[in-house]
Amino acid sequence: MKKSETIRLATDIGGTFTDIVVERGEQRFTTKVLTTPSAPEEAVVDGTRQVLGEAGLAFADLDVFVHGTTLATNAVIERKGAKTALIATDGFRDVIEIADEGRYDQYDVFIDKPRQLVPRQLRYTVPERIDVMGKVWVPLDEAALRAIAKVLKKERVEAVAVAFIHSYANGVHERRAGEVLAEELPGVSITLSSEVCPEMREYERTSTAIANAYVQPLMAGYLGRLKERFAAEGYTKPIHLMTSGGSLATLETAARFPIRLVESGPAGGAILAAYVAAERDEKKVLSFDMGGTTAKICLIHDATPYKARTFEVDRQSRFMKGSGLPVRIPVIEMVEIGAGGGSIARVDALKRITVGPDSAASVPGPACYGRGGANPTVTDADVALGKIDPARFAGGAITLYPAKAGTALDAAVGKPLSLKTDMAAHGVAEIVDENMANAARVHSVERGVIVSEHTMVAFGGAAPLHAARLAEKLGIKRLLIPADAGVGSAIGFLRAPAAYELVHSKYMRLDKFELAEANRLLSGMSGEATGLAKAAAGNRKLTETRTAFMRYSGQGHEIAVSLPNRALTAKDVAQMRDRFETGYRQLFARHIPGAAIEVLSWALLVTTDTARPPVLKTPRRKAGPKPIEMRPVFDAKAGKVVKVPMYDRTEMTPGAVVSGPAIIVEAGTSTFVTGTFDAHVDAGFGLVLTAKK
Repeated sequence: MKKSETIRLATDIGGTFTDIVVERGEQRFTTKVLTTPSAPEEAVVDGTRQVLGEAGLAFADLDVFVHGTTLATNAVIERKGAKTALIATDGFRDVIEIADEGRYDQYDVFIDKPRQLVPRQLRYTVPERIDVMGKVWVPLDEAALRAIAKVLKKERVEAVAVAFIHSYANGVHERRAGEVLAEELPGVSITLSSEVCPEMREYERTSTAIANAYVQPLMAGYLGRLKERFAAEGYTKPIHLMTSGGSLATLETAARFPIRLVESGPAGGAILAAYVAAERDEKKVLSFDMGGTTAKICLIHDATPYKARTFEVDRQSRFMKGSGLPVRIPVIEMVEIGAGGGSIARVDALKRITVGPDSAASVPGPACYGRGGANPTVTDADVALGKIDPARFAGGAITLYPAKAGTALDAAVGKPLSLKTDMAAHGVAEIVDENMANAARVHSVERGVIVSEHTMVAFGGAAPLHAARLAEKLGIKRLLIPADAGVGSAIGFLRAPAAYELVHSKYMRLDKFELAEANRLLSGMSGEATGLAKAAAGNRKLTETRTAFMRYSGQGHEIAVSLPNRALTAKDVAQMRDRFETGYRQLFARHIPGAAIEVLSWALLVTTDTARPPVLKTPRRKAGPKPIEMRPVFDAKAGKVVKVPMYDRTEMTPGAVVSGPAIIVEAGTSTFVTGTFDAHVDAGFGLVLTAKK
């Protein structure tokens, strides 16, 4: 091993599998192991030990460790977080129940709202009041706060969220409340809304603070155990966590703000897709990440994923905005549905096949795993159809039992619908593919783009099996499955920058602009974000991006306007108006001359430089290798089983071409090439599927 080589580890805990990747120079070693829900760190350590052994390395040889996990998300969805209390301003006890006074489906009289993380009996209020400009009108009543703390102690509360009205403008009362609660409740986790989400919009800020408090003890405990286990194995360097916004944070920052980890795994996949797009000079990409529990779809234009400032956890209705718990954090924008390899299939009361959102996960797992699972899943359907070779699943590490898959499908789907096993399996596969196609259509329509104009980048353990059929449904003509696609999100972790983003609300009108106050705010944000980013960046150079969120006075939503990375001047204020009006015209085809414009929030991102990779050259096409066998696969159009050639992806070199239908197997996944596509390997060892003419 060359001393100059940096050895990097990435681990991604999913609902079913934990993915492990080690990169040593240009070499890459990967594996997938079943997630251990009761102690997630066990799968991480065991899988890492396995991969390091294959690479001839030890834990002490590692230079970088990047980790992503769905634990925070799962804790919220499954309501397995800490016993949490809320302390709000007098009169604001029920902010999270009132929400925005809207209904996500106004015509449904039986509407189900998400169950709140804090029950009403654990919501308390204290006298205090700060106005929208940050002026104190009613001092904090510390005696009332201490009385509440004594009640919380009797209730054995494990976490407290403090969310006072207008604390984004002045957090002095929340900070003092945090000090008092720390004195009265030692060992209890305390989250201040002015720290986790210093933005206006009371409902979203309170919801974010509660969610952070709810998962903080769980995540802090888990991250502490992970650090101890790796130290015991010989790794004592820093551990970096993937955030929902597509950047890296230190373990300490992640333990303080664990809500920023809710979409860490999917964010890694989006980063990988963006990197792959840059390597191939793809301008429009739809990333498709399908693992064992969920499927995620993200739009990426010019090698940059779409970003958002709000994310909803635990949606009650799959495509309905407002049906989940809002968390206001920087996040890569994507649509996520319960459609993974472990998603459970059943027949409903109307005799329709439905799939998900519940999953068999890793325990007990799909029926074909032979671990006690009795419900049929998408993986069982793929096995029954012949798309998965049981001998090569997960590189041969997991034994599959096709007969158990057939039995489960017959009992839950075939018998109720009078279908044979293969048709029942086909029905399950078609439904899950259509569910994902609908999600992609809705997501693209909401963004005003044409989905068929995009190249699909597919990764995750199950995505390559379903990508070609999904592309057929969406009219997509070009697909790309990157090398080691089965552990794609973990690979994406190693491409992510170290960064930290802050958003802070501070109201200003352009015609009465407070230049000194704006510069004071941005300077403070710069210092805080730089400190947190530098902890994860080490010696790497940092760059800064500043943004103002602006709107016409009285409107309900804002437009992002870029700012110079220096102190603002009077000339910049005029340019802010010009940039806002330009952005407004792009969205609405006109602007409103002379109308008052206001700034609501300010964002500042500090990140390491991420130079784009060089564009790959196009290799000369040549015939692919000979099939390793002819595999029986059920063809629904023909209504019978047909022989499909199966190829080993490791034997396919750049330029190699095979024609569909075909199955291309590798350790972490298998790609099913339908009859409408040809496949070839590009210079980056990506598998490219192009529609036949």
